[in-house]
Amino acid sequence: MSSSRIPMVISPRWLQWAIVTFLFGFVVLGILACIVHEQRPPIPARVTDAGGAILFTGADVMTGQGIFQRRGLMQFGTLFGHGAYLGPDFTAQYLHGAALAATRFYQAGGMSPDDARARVLREFKANRYDAAADTLPFTPGQAAAFAAEEAFYRTWFAPSAQQHGLLRPPALTDPAEVHALTAYFAWAAWTAAATRPGTVYSYTNNWPPEPLAGNVLTAPAFLWSMFSLIALLGGIGLVFFLVGRYNVLGWHHAADEVPERRLRFRPPEEVRLSPAQRATVWYFLVVAGLFLAQGLLGGVNAHYHVEPGGFYGFDIAHWLPYNLSRMWHLQLAIFFVSASFLAMGIFIVPMIARREPKHQDKLAVALFVAVVIVVIGSLLGEAFSLHNLIGASGPWFWVGAQGWEYLDLGRLWQALLTVGLFIWVFILVRGMRSRLAGEHPGNLPYLLLYSALSIPVFYAVGMVFGRNVNFAVMDFWRFWVVHLWVEDFLELFTTIMVAYIFVLLGVVRTSTATRVVYLDILLYSVGGVIGTMHHLYFSGAPAVHMALGAFFSAMEVIPLTLLTFEAWRFMQLGKERGLEAAALPAPGFPHKWAVMFLIAVGVWNFLGAGVFGFLINLPVVSYFEIGTQFTANHAHGAMMGVYGMLAMGFFMFAARYFIPPDKGSERAMAWAFWSLNIGLAWMLFVNLIPAGALQLYDSVLHGYWHARDAAFFAQPLMRTIEWLRFPGDILFIVGGILPVVYLALRMVWHRRRNAAPGADAEDFTQFYDGGTAEG
Repeated sequence: MSSSRIPMVISPRWLQWAIVTFLFGFVVLGILACIVHEQRPPIPARVTDAGGAILFTGADVMTGQGIFQRRGLMQFGTLFGHGAYLGPDFTAQYLHGAALAATRFYQAGGMSPDDARARVLREFKANRYDAAADTLPFTPGQAAAFAAEEAFYRTWFAPSAQQHGLLRPPALTDPAEVHALTAYFAWAAWTAAATRPGTVYSYTNNWPPEPLAGNVLTAPAFLWSMFSLIALLGGIGLVFFLVGRYNVLGWHHAADEVPERRLRFRPPEEVRLSPAQRATVWYFLVVAGLFLAQGLLGGVNAHYHVEPGGFYGFDIAHWLPYNLSRMWHLQLAIFFVSASFLAMGIFIVPMIARREPKHQDKLAVALFVAVVIVVIGSLLGEAFSLHNLIGASGPWFWVGAQGWEYLDLGRLWQALLTVGLFIWVFILVRGMRSRLAGEHPGNLPYLLLYSALSIPVFYAVGMVFGRNVNFAVMDFWRFWVVHLWVEDFLELFTTIMVAYIFVLLGVVRTSTATRVVYLDILLYSVGGVIGTMHHLYFSGAPAVHMALGAFFSAMEVIPLTLLTFEAWRFMQLGKERGLEAAALPAPGFPHKWAVMFLIAVGVWNFLGAGVFGFLINLPVVSYFEIGTQFTANHAHGAMMGVYGMLAMGFFMFAARYFIPPDKGSERAMAWAFWSLNIGLAWMLFVNLIPAGALQLYDSVLHGYWHARDAAFFAQPLMRTIEWLRFPGDILFIVGGILPVVYLALRMVWHRRRNAAPGADAEDFTQFYDGGTAEG
């Protein structure tokens, strides 16, 4: 290594241990990938009745899966518990209905009710799949149940004119499509009930709970729930002992700080911005627009809970059905957060490198145009697919809707977005090239680059499977995006960006920020990587995935607990040093509201991702609540509370360098902060938590299928709880998002303010030592 490079600012052991834990986590995931591919539930080539006549084929199952994807049914309900929170779980719905139909069939043949129920239980638990012949023979009861369920779904997916008063599913008028979709649900229900070879439970670990089919909570689920609690409590105790014993972060070490030095924040109007920094105003304008559209769609989704057939009497379901509004709502959440990350990366790089290469702004604008094309193209493609304007023979998988939650957009748009993210990384590398040449590969500039590179790499993992894929295999790789990308590597990028902002502001020493980042990497690598498997308890993966997922995901709470504690210690230290304006959002601090949003990120990270996430991660809890309002509670607390608030923190930080600090901008930032946080808290504590508690209780008492049925949401108490959400939604949208749109428009209007004559960038702060300014 060149001697001109700045050496690593902390001990190289941090880097070494980070590499070891990172490799350990992904080696384990690689092994689990092999296991899930090898032990996935089989899809028989033929399913026959007792006489050998074919009921449906493996091709029918794959055709049904394609219909499920193309028509957006994962955003209308769930399969194996994954998907939308309103609408049935099709696995549980078919399994319960088939068990009842088979029981009625045997009773009609002269059996007593008890004997009929006992026979159905035995037949549903027995695994008759013949691997050599690739054939699954159904019993007479199972065959009769399949016919009954196909008739049920012909009515259930009838034209919308026949579905008054209910959340209306897509209309399937082709009997062949209904047959294929019923075959898909029948296969899912068979995997949920039939005993996995070599075990005493089903391919889905006996999920969903269904006494009629012999599905009860398994011993491993109890065992690993207990071990999860031990991992959590023991891990927190151990980490806090080590931090206290060895002072890992070292907040109170001030040997390299000169007490006489005083930090002075340059007024934003004195900081000249480079061309690429000024180009980010277009990104932030899109962030505001997407955020507004996403919030409005969230309100529509919530209203579907109380008025399934329309919107205050207007039949909007005809052109904006629930599955499309939810699909767009989720996609726009990803898009507006991603756009803010892209913008902030481009904005902060010149501050790190202290210079900007020529034509960097042109690359930023070109990337912006490409992102807009992908966003518009993917949203339109999803609408065309769900409205059946791209038929089964059309390219729906590529330009329409893939149909898997979080990966709803067509594969072409997914690929183009991945390419765009790689171009973004290239822009960052190009901007930081001079700085990287003089830094140790373990220092902050490289860590920022590594985390940025992980974003397109792990998003690209969502393309390793094709169109005709076994659900268990698809779900394994999908959660590399949902969990590893969203919950781990975006989390890592978040930590690095926040740490770097505080370094550039002069609030935190580089060594302290670097140590925090490495601690984050270590703790997330230990818990978060393998903890990805907590999503796969019941979707066809073997029990080892549940064991490791439960044990390691419990440790994901540890870094959130530690960083919350350390954040408080840090702020107290700032007060002791007389740097209140730096450490706390004091009135004289120009980035008060940006820091307030970053503080909110820490609070919601601990609460939404940590507490609410752990609440549903225990197998013994997840068994009854997966896909219910408790899952929605965690999802909103973590996604909006962490990434949404972070996006707003980035937005407010950049806005200060474009918008004059007048009363209008100050008032808008204050309104946005308080309204977004109070509105989110209202949604969680007034609506989702009470609704989730009632739904969990109903699931345990009456069965999971019942808690997911439309009749459950039609109860007066549930309808009241849903209506109570309304004030929070209004506050969130009107008081929270509209001020952001106002600020974005002002950013565009003032985009030429503080323009640098060249491509050099300036720091945000100055230090004063004995009256002498130091840049």
